[in-house]
Amino acid sequence: MSFTVIIPARLASTRLPNKPLADLGGKPMIVRVAERAALSGARRIVVATDHPDIQSACQQHQIDVRMTRADHPSGTDRIAEVAEVLGLPDDDVIVNVQGDEPLIDPVLIDACAALIAPEVPMATAAHPIDTQAELFNPNVVKVVLDASGRALLFSRAPVPWHRDAFAAGSQANDLKLLPKDFHPLRHIGIYAYRRDFLRQYPLLPVSPIENIEALEQLRVLWNGFRIAVHRTDHAPHAGVDTPEDLARVRAHFAL
Repeated sequence: MSFTVIIPARLASTRLPNKPLADLGGKPMIVRVAERAALSGARRIVVATDHPDIQSACQQHQIDVRMTRADHPSGTDRIAEVAEVLGLPDDDVIVNVQGDEPLIDPVLIDACAALIAPEVPMATAAHPIDTQAELFNPNVVKVVLDASGRALLFSRAPVPWHRDAFAAGSQANDLKLLPKDFHPLRHIGIYAYRRDFLRQYPLLPVSPIENIEALEQLRVLWNGFRIAVHRTDHAPHAGVDTPEDLARVRAHFAL
């Protein structure tokens, strides 16, 4: 499978200002992400940014970088602009690796890229949820799959709902672990796209459920497209969203 990785990176962050430029063992975070992506089977790694400081950091480390408009509503739209600038063919596969994932597993990147097919223009990943706390956390996005491993639904709600285990008065409500043989899935924020679909994506109508849940992947399902989901048994390293996350990742690169 031949594919391109595009890494969207914005400097603005409410919780971690200048996050893409945070130092991780002597290199900016965005450079660390690009280096991890380069360990995958991608033939090309490109950073997509709207800020000259990120552009400069990438250039200093010989990372291919392209400037984009500053008004994109999502990282997907930013990637679509760069794919157009690069002139990628319609059947090319593009993987969106988030700019705050300096420990991303290259195998996960390859696995998502491999799921793209003519009838499946988009792919992502998920892993099993082990605790009720995670299942009921609205910041944890859940995904429900069909028999072929494609997404039926993404939600911040605890889906699927285990009617008997979570019924009022059920002893299962007192357990920290989930009921036996119940394996809900947590969505992992990595996406692969076919190039021709990425051209269509910014033109798709925004769906009501997308606005309600604040999950842009629901726009894809609502408009009738399929999303394949790679299931991995283990949770990947968490990205960097908070100062605590940054301290954890800095400790990793200090080893």
